[in-house]
Amino acid sequence: MSVVEAVDVPQSLASSYARSFGEQGTAWITALPALAAEFLDRWELKRDGVAGAGEASLVLPVSGKDGTRAVLRLQMPREETTAALIGLRTWNGDGMVRLLDHDPDSGTMLLERLDGARTLASVEDDDAAMGILAGLLARLVRVPAPQGLRSLKVIVNEMLEQVPQVVTALADPADRQLLRGWASAVAELIDEPGDRLLHWDLHYDNVLAASREPWLAIDPEPLAGDPGFDLWPALDSRWDDVVAKGDTPRIVRRRFDLLTEALGLDRARATGWTLGRLLQNSLWDISDGETALAPSSIAVAESLLKR
Repeated sequence: MSVVEAVDVPQSLASSYARSFGEQGTAWITALPALAAEFLDRWELKRDGVAGAGEASLVLPVSGKDGTRAVLRLQMPREETTAALIGLRTWNGDGMVRLLDHDPDSGTMLLERLDGARTLASVEDDDAAMGILAGLLARLVRVPAPQGLRSLKVIVNEMLEQVPQVVTALADPADRQLLRGWASAVAELIDEPGDRLLHWDLHYDNVLAASREPWLAIDPEPLAGDPGFDLWPALDSRWDDVVAKGDTPRIVRRRFDLLTEALGLDRARATGWTLGRLLQNSLWDISDGETALAPSSIAVAESLLKR
């Protein structure tokens, strides 16, 4: 059996690409086994584990000719893939999974092997888990953003331009008022958008157990901006558990305190940027057909504003 035949593309990945990218995505999935075979051969890699997949990438556990255990990650080249490569090269393994090799044309990456079965969500004590995440995030955002990344100022301007039209899709007037309020809060910060290298998606499931350090971050979506814009994924981590405990405001505030202290952030600015993140999430939801704000977004906003 050839290597090409041995690389099976999970149906979940194929469906995700068809849904997100249409014919272009389907064509890329069709060519994916051959692409995997090309890089297994080029980088002299041997498969040594079960393939995994997210919504955007195929991940193959591999070992090099020197026995180094790694993962081959393949995803369609696009702006997010280029940004991830820029971020991974810049962090160079400091608090982040290490990039061992890459092909900028195809977006293919060879990454150090982490324990994919053990995420930070496995740490039951929330203060301990949030402390670990906050420590990693503080290391990541202390790095100045390199050239080639999207600016938070550009993203915020794009969001604010959408608000007047998009807000009308919300059925409840109270939701419309909230969305406008979040837009006003982030509009006050736009003239100082920040210049740090942001992860943009650091939550419990994007922190994996490792060997060279106890925990490392994965799956960055790098952006240049203010670290306050990077807090929401952490605040939202393991949200069902937060709700189940019946004390959502206290938990959100505790998490926010741990994060802002570790990162040395001004609390008022961090609150404003977090409201901007809620605005961004809401705009995405509305574009997907939602007519109400997410209860979790409302809960986070209320927890931070009613202290």
